[in-house]
Amino acid sequence: MVTGGAGFIGSAVVRLAIARGHEVVNLDALTYAACLDNVASVAGSPRYAFEHADIRDRAALDRVFATHAPDAVMHLAAESHVDRSIDGPGAFIATNVTGTYTLLEAARAWWMGQGRPAGFRFHHVSTDEVFGSLGPTGKFTEDTPYDPRSPYSASKAASDHLVRAWHETYGLPVVLTNCSNNYGPFHFPEKLIPVVILNALAGKPLPIYGTGANVRDWLYVEDHADALLLVLEKGRVGRSYNIGGENERSNLELVRTLCGILDAKRPKAAGRYADQITFVADRPGHDARYAIDPARIRAELGWRPSVTVEEGLERTVQWYLDNEPWWRALQTREGVGRRLGAG
Repeated sequence: MVTGGAGFIGSAVVRLAIARGHEVVNLDALTYAACLDNVASVAGSPRYAFEHADIRDRAALDRVFATHAPDAVMHLAAESHVDRSIDGPGAFIATNVTGTYTLLEAARAWWMGQGRPAGFRFHHVSTDEVFGSLGPTGKFTEDTPYDPRSPYSASKAASDHLVRAWHETYGLPVVLTNCSNNYGPFHFPEKLIPVVILNALAGKPLPIYGTGANVRDWLYVEDHADALLLVLEKGRVGRSYNIGGENERSNLELVRTLCGILDAKRPKAAGRYADQITFVADRPGHDARYAIDPARIRAELGWRPSVTVEEGLERTVQWYLDNEPWWRALQTREGVGRRLGAG
């Protein structure tokens, strides 16, 4: 069972899991960032089922567990946009904290009712943002103390702690992962990379917070899906794994790279896309740098990212150029196309 399987990362997991022969039930509340077109390529598979349900609805969860009898839960359903968490933190507490609690209790009841099968897994998918902000050197490891600095990261940190507590207190067999910034196909058009691509094509300003010096480690979403399935299948129970792209770039470097790719693929009649770059007021509490040390997942499970940021950005730009109907249909959704989280 994949929660949030109609979202950006969740749909990548669903598509890959189906391609590898797994049976998948996709449980999604279909909030503003979800899109069933993300899983249209597998919707006709006899190994795929969709359940429209909210992870805060215990009765619905109990019904889905009883109907589909999953031997694993991959929990990706979450509110995930930092800017939205600044404007409306309540939704993040409700989904990321209360929703995770409700899902843990439903999973525990199912697992215990089945006689505590040893092969059952609850895989909680989280973010590197729970660790806070780095200076110019150093990287996050699995032992880095938590230091969340936004309502979003605080809600995810709380959910991580709940999952660990359910393992320690009740013995629920869990694994956890914390990832760096994802990008790639089907990325909802409110995050930096799709905003830059779509604004560039529309001739609009390309907004960069502050000076653009904030650094992120960029992970191609299909690499992330591969790592998540590997941790589910081979990760040690009770263990957490940091998943990074090993591709650090400042926001300004990233945007300039995107502009160069667009210059080559869709040249403007006059000028260059970088001419549209505009610096805007920074986000409150904007973390300076994230960087992940993926040594544990590499040493224990043999995983490394396969896509460099240059390769991944080129694939991503081409995907948006080739899939205009997909992103056009999302332009009218609440919040898309306007500044959020200005404080």
